[in-house]
Amino acid sequence: MRNDLRAHRDREGLSQADLAAAVGVSRQTINSIERERYDPSLELAFKLAARFECRIEDLFHPDFGDA
Repeated sequence: MRNDLRAHRDREGLSQADLAAAVGVSRQTINSIERERYDPSLELAFKLAARFECRIEDLFHPDFGDA
């Protein structure tokens, strides 16, 4: 799943560690999401969207292929 998490984080001047602490996960989890190696749980996606005061769809862009 593609995402714009890093762009949102950079706009607010947050480090990965700052964001991780704000949503209750490790810095490595944020890094993995930004590198598109890990898709967050629905609960974490909601927490991230709430932190940035945006919709989940503003952060994450699923790749449905040809569907």
